[in-house]
Amino acid sequence: MDLVLDIEPFEQWARKSAPKLLISGPCSVESPEQMQQVVEKLGKAEQIDVLRGGIWKPRTRPDSFEGRGSIALAWLKSAGEALGKPVITEVANAQHVEDALNAGIDMLWIGARTTTNPFSVQEIADALKGVDVPVFVKNPINPDIQLWIGALERVNKAGIRKLAAIHRGFSSYENSVFRNIPMWEIPIALKSMKADLPILCDPSHIAGNRDMISFVSQKALDLNMDGLMIESHPDPKHALSDAEQQLSSERMQNFIQGLSMRTEKSSNPVFENQLEELRDIIDEIDADIIKKLVSRMDIVEKIGEYKRQNEVTIFQLERWREILQTRGSLAKSLDLDEEFMMSFLELVHELSIKRQTGIMNDKLQKD
Repeated sequence: MDLVLDIEPFEQWARKSAPKLLISGPCSVESPEQMQQVVEKLGKAEQIDVLRGGIWKPRTRPDSFEGRGSIALAWLKSAGEALGKPVITEVANAQHVEDALNAGIDMLWIGARTTTNPFSVQEIADALKGVDVPVFVKNPINPDIQLWIGALERVNKAGIRKLAAIHRGFSSYENSVFRNIPMWEIPIALKSMKADLPILCDPSHIAGNRDMISFVSQKALDLNMDGLMIESHPDPKHALSDAEQQLSSERMQNFIQGLSMRTEKSSNPVFENQLEELRDIIDEIDADIIKKLVSRMDIVEKIGEYKRQNEVTIFQLERWREILQTRGSLAKSLDLDEEFMMSFLELVHELSIKRQTGIMNDKLQKD
């Protein structure tokens, strides 16, 4: 289904030279004193558009700090009023929605663990019917774009038009420098499928440590994402949750100043002409690659026919190993990423097996 969106608020933010939309604040709202420190220190970062703060914290382990609960909503709202900024918090069920709206919270986001469960998303969507507030939906913890889209659609069907997505990376068992693997291709695919949908990035949860937040943020902006959500704390070392990934208020200022804001297009006509010339060359090369792949598949089908005639199996391990070794070595010698080459070969091999399986099945049907 197509999303029915009101992107006017996001367009207003997008006219700024700073990050299109910058949401920042502590991972958790811990106390009135902490929020007063946020007002005093974070208030100096004028580029911040929205103050964030977690009220209910879904933690992996039961003995972890799980937030102060509804009592902290007033602390967050008061800090926002002192800063002259709207405030946003995470909701995971209908009661959270009711409490947050009653406390005057301006915006809501649905977290990654909640997005994973369509029942929970539907409960939140039902609680939002008749309400006109911006809602942000984080990607599910697993890399399932349809699950992400489904959550957005459920909220949109409830009547929420000021809707946006937040990319916060995906959980993985693999060893990585990231807390959550970025898998940038997934938010890019979402943008391709839902062109009008604003998509922000949450570098804090992707990075998992404050030293990598600038790197991830710049990558997100260079991919033309519509804003950032950054966790910041007046005293990160003593934060009650996610201390490693929160920026101090002072470091937050330096972080903002260090970002490079690039645009989709340049006013330099020489650059634009050169870019078009290079893109024309890319188009020609892509056409050649596609033609070569078609020719390769023609040969694959001929081989499949020979195998059928001589009762030879489709998959032959030694040949597959040879292809991986020789093409991998060639890619490396030409300074082409080996991981990409392996992924490409696997896709081609999968299609080749599919083509030859069709030939074999055709014989079985005739028999």
